[in-house]
Amino acid sequence: MATSTADEGKNKNHSKVVCVTGANGFIGSWLVHTLLNKGYTIHVTIFPGTDASHLTTTITNNNNPSGGAVKIFELDIQNSSDIHNAIKGCEGVFHVASPCTLETPKDPNLELLVPAMKGTLNVLEAAAKYKVKRVVLTSSISALVPNPSWSNSVPVDENSWTDLDYCKSRQEWYAISKTQAEKEAWKRAEESGVDLVTILPSTCLGSLLQPSLNASCAVLKQLLEGSKDTQECHWLGAVHVKDVANAQVLLYETPSASGRYLCTNGIYQYKDFAQVVSKLYPEFPVHRFEEETQPGLMYCKNAAKKLLDLGLEFTPIEDAIRDTVESLKAKGFLDKMECPNPTP
Repeated sequence: MATSTADEGKNKNHSKVVCVTGANGFIGSWLVHTLLNKGYTIHVTIFPGTDASHLTTTITNNNNPSGGAVKIFELDIQNSSDIHNAIKGCEGVFHVASPCTLETPKDPNLELLVPAMKGTLNVLEAAAKYKVKRVVLTSSISALVPNPSWSNSVPVDENSWTDLDYCKSRQEWYAISKTQAEKEAWKRAEESGVDLVTILPSTCLGSLLQPSLNASCAVLKQLLEGSKDTQECHWLGAVHVKDVANAQVLLYETPSASGRYLCTNGIYQYKDFAQVVSKLYPEFPVHRFEEETQPGLMYCKNAAKKLLDLGLEFTPIEDAIRDTVESLKAKGFLDKMECPNPTP
């Protein structure tokens, strides 16, 4: 049987082995799905005892003609020797694993700061040892904002770094963990000669492949349930998770890619996002914000210009919202509600 051009590309990728850390999380699961569709062989890492049944389903249901394979490693990336075993033999690494919570941690060092930093450094150490082609580190907009010193007349871009002192004063520990981890990654990569690229997604939406509720989709869930939280320090726009996964692979496969890449379908106020959600789902008690939710934030439609220039196409935010809501309902995270004033 003749092989199509697309299949030839997939078969070529099948000989390439990459590692994905934190593979059973929201972004990690979609990344594994995307890599499988492109024919990669993947070493996936999951924390011991966590549910990875959805990854098995993804592998079983994947209609990949090239037969891309997955090998699961149960490990704690804070253990240097364990992560070395997972990365050994890989040409590239997608470092996604990082602790994330919407709740204020009881012990920020133990729950967020140390795991994020130590895990990242262990990954970079292993990448240097086994001379991987490239490391794509999934950072976050929380490593860009909040940054009170950023000019109100300039859209936030990849040159911004979150103000750690400001975050400490507000006890924004997650932002601190992501910022410190990314900064240390750049330092270590420069010292060791590792080819590092970082991607900084905004609030990720879309269908949940994993069985648990992740923090970013929980933001939409809470909004639908009437939350008045402005997301002041945690918002820079939203993006479909499948676009993030596509962007991660794009950055890995594009030799000229370098530096930091903001991944968001535009920069705008959370109040505007809430208005879109309210119009799409009038049966839910979505709060209408009157004042700016992100004071001084400058709008920018094409904020992810670096990714757009590489050819990435973003899913309309309305579709991302719909996919998330339908998934939340299907998984029992969101009660279906009757519209109080149905339109004829």
